[in-house]
Order: sequence, then C-alpha cells, then structure tokens
Amino acid sequence: MGERIVAVGALITDENGRILLILRRNEPSAGHWSLPGGKVEPGESLRQAVIREVEEETGLVVEVGEPAIQLDIAVGDGRVYEVHDFRAEIRSGELCPGDDAADAAYFTPAEVRTAKVTSRLVEYLEQAGALPPEAP
Repeated sequence: MGERIVAVGALITDENGRILLILRRNEPSAGHWSLPGGKVEPGESLRQAVIREVEEETGLVVEVGEPAIQLDIAVGDGRVYEVHDFRAEIRSGELCPGDDAADAAYFTPAEVRTAKVTSRLVEYLEQAGALPPEAP
C-alpha cells in the first residue's frame, strides 16, 4: 500500500459567492486551479495547517471554520493524499500569490466549471455545497 499524506485545504468565498482558487505551481496538478492548501507539517493540527498554507499561498490570514469535505486523492505513484478541506473566512491580508502558488484569483461558480481545475474539484465543491449542482 502506498504512502498516505495528510493535507488540508481552505474553502473561501467572498460576499458575491465567488470561490478563491490558487494556480498550482508544483506537482501534483501543476498548472491547474485548486483550493489553497497543502501538506500538514509534523506536530501541526489540521486547523493550524490551514492557516499556515493559506497565508503562504495567498498572503491572507484566515479564521478556520467548519469542515467542508474530506476526501482521498490518489496520485499515480501510489501515494494517497488524505485531504481535509475547511471553510475559512479572511481576517486580514492582501491577496498575493506566494509559495507554490503561481496565481490566486476569485472564480464565479460558472467560471469554476470552465477553468482548468484539479481533477474532481467541481464534484467536491458540489458535495461541499459551495457550487450549485449543474442544471440537467
């Protein structure tokens, strides 16, 4: 069985319902838009990791709220990312991509559906209630 890597993400929306995404600079999924987040460091709680990762990738300081969704993402080399996404609210800072984020921007639900996003992100955002289900 492959290595399990515990990671976190932050589901941040603005007053207009747009979702904050970062453009991944590094693998996995380099060149794709995703929620800000990353690996949990040793001795760090999930909530501490959310705060650190969001600040590193976006320049924003957040307050971590309720869990949004938990999922496993398998990568081709046998590793599995156990991802814990939390809702978060911005408390301070200026949006500025940093660390392993090539860019950071807000997307409307329609834009999320057409952007080059990480595998299954749309499905996860629907499950978390952040993206309305697409009309049949």
